[in-house]
Amino acid sequence: MSNRFPIFIENSKIPVWLSRISPIEIGAITMGPLIFSRGTMSETTKNHEAIHWQQYKECLIIGFLLLYFIFWLVGLVRYRSGTIAYRMILFEQEAYSNQSDLTYAEDRKLYSWVKYANNSRGSRSGEG
Repeated sequence: MSNRFPIFIENSKIPVWLSRISPIEIGAITMGPLIFSRGTMSETTKNHEAIHWQQYKECLIIGFLLLYFIFWLVGLVRYRSGTIAYRMILFEQEAYSNQSDLTYAEDRKLYSWVKYANNSRGSRSGEG
């Protein structure tokens, strides 16, 4: 992972504003190389969002955004819950599963999120 990115921007209103239209309460969000948070980020949150930055890069940014929306939309139809649909997004499953491993974002293999596809087929719990 490049030392230059991602850029963490704490105490931002962006997550607050986006939470108004989101099915979840957003504490932090990755938007390309910029990561915005409501308050001060823990190392776990920084790592979770840094994993998303790696996903963004390997999917060439636009691919990440398109896939993220498609995964959420499919989950919404399947589970009829915005919250569960969010937790079943493959990108989120990878990030949540590895957020406590503070070296994961730097050491992960490309397209590691793909292996979570099997979890999405059999679970309704939203746990990834």
